Amino acid sequence: KVPKAIQMKFEEMIKLALGIRQKYKNLEKNEFGESWDGKDLTLGFMGDVGDLAKLIAAKEGKRSVEDVDEKLAHELSDCLWAVIVLADNYGVNMESAFVKTMNELNQRFEESV
Repeated sequence: KVPKAIQMKFEEMIKLALGIRQKYKNLEKNEFGESWDGKDLTLGFMGDVGDLAKLIAAKEGKRSVEDVDEKLAHELSDCLWAVIVLADNYGVNMESAFVKTMNELNQRFEESV
C-alpha cells in the first residue's frame, strides 16, 4: 500500500517504485508471456517524456489541456518512476549516482567562480 505521508526518503521512493514494477512484471508475464526488458522500458519512458512535453507546452500556453497541473504532476511522477526502474534494470544505484552527479556539478560551478 502506498504511504500517505507527503515526505518520503529517496530510498523509500525507490522501494515503492520497484514494488510497483514487480506488479507490472507479473501483469506483463500473464498477458504477454514475458516481462518488459530494458528496451521496452526505455520506449515506455520515451512515451512518458513525449506526454510530459505536451503538458509543458500546455503549461506554457501553447496547448489546451484540462487539469494541466494535476496531469503534469502525474506525468513527472511517471517519468521519475521510469528512471528509477531503468536504473534498477541496469544495476545503477540511483541514490549514489544522483549524489555523485550533483557533487560533480557543484564542483564545476565552484571552479568557474
